[in-house]
Amino acid sequence: MTEPSLSAPTSYDRVWTNWAGNHTVTASMYSRPRDEAEVVEAVRYAIRQGMNVRVAGTGHSFTPIVPTGGLMLDLTQLSGVTATDPQRLRVSALAGTTVGELGEPLWEAGLSLSNQGDIDKQVIAGALATATHGSGIQLPNMSAAMRRVRLVDGRGEVVEIGEDRMRELRAAQVALGTLGVMLEVELEVSPKYYIAEEISYRPWQEIEESWDELIANHRHFSFFWCPADHSVDLYQLPAPPDQPMSNHCYVKIYDEAEVTEPDGLVSDDVGNRTDRAYRVYPGGYDEPFHEMEYMVPASCGLEALNTIRRLMLDEFPDQLYPIEVRWTAADDAYLSPNYHRDTMVISVSGAPGTDYWPFLRAVDQRLQPYQARPHWGKIHFMTRDRLGELFPEFDTFLAVRREFDPDGVFLNDHLRPLLR
Repeated sequence: MTEPSLSAPTSYDRVWTNWAGNHTVTASMYSRPRDEAEVVEAVRYAIRQGMNVRVAGTGHSFTPIVPTGGLMLDLTQLSGVTATDPQRLRVSALAGTTVGELGEPLWEAGLSLSNQGDIDKQVIAGALATATHGSGIQLPNMSAAMRRVRLVDGRGEVVEIGEDRMRELRAAQVALGTLGVMLEVELEVSPKYYIAEEISYRPWQEIEESWDELIANHRHFSFFWCPADHSVDLYQLPAPPDQPMSNHCYVKIYDEAEVTEPDGLVSDDVGNRTDRAYRVYPGGYDEPFHEMEYMVPASCGLEALNTIRRLMLDEFPDQLYPIEVRWTAADDAYLSPNYHRDTMVISVSGAPGTDYWPFLRAVDQRLQPYQARPHWGKIHFMTRDRLGELFPEFDTFLAVRREFDPDGVFLNDHLRPLLR
């Protein structure tokens, strides 16, 4: 192979493994560009050599969305907030900035992300590309906040997509890295706010009886349903040792709180915190697990969840990971799991090192009647035909993808059968 003229640190035969440990790959080349010019140079080199290009964030996807035998890019050196606009409620950041790194600079500008999930280690480009989300029936996923993106396309050219190009922006909001390598993004954000946390442990019957009220009356409501007492241990959920958890739920409620003194009325009591929003959202998960996550219309959420509960209790009693349940508002991104419908999120996991595939396939089959759509960073069983049925603007997305990357530079073995 001809030695590239890249000035960025470049290596060969580097082994890459994702956080969960279920995907490992050795790329032909691995590069950590330090600025936009080096990203462009790397992409153009790969195009000349006929190599595919994928971007590795922090590896928090459970799908083989990153692996490539070509060029793997690490954008973690392209990090930092580049602009804040409190009047327009906008923030711009380089693509390698982690979600967690946005918190403090935004707060200092009087701003906060409108919502985020319980992991903040992902780079913002990866979080947007896979429609990463938090919980809240009136709050969309993070991708819906994208208002502008600057990227390197499949021709090696720098392109900017903003609100004057809504067709392309709706494709770019959730694109799985297939339109190009993101360089900088602009997000719509919120005025800064505090969150009051309430963690409780409730029997399933209580959740079922209060279903509509709990969803409607809180900014964030989510829970983990536990099939066995020790299920909480698998996610390191801090249940009291004498608390029975079989057919019980670990419940998380977050509501906005009034704090008159800056940091003056903050509580750090576990399960009862009141703090800046970006400090409350992130949670633990030190031990890897392998997760599948599907999203069903919120209107049939309870029925769909009970279907999976019965599946676990009656047919797969050996599967003990909790079911995590959240809600997400509708949005307009073509490949968003929440496209034009409020959704309820059902997450199940298998234990690493075990044969959990029969269980995950059964969950997939039981949720198909509910038109369940996948989280793009989680295990799924999608086919091209299914995607065409589940996403009304699937063909529009494919058309935009081909315009930006006609030769499939940014496709890998996982994405090519789905999005070529």
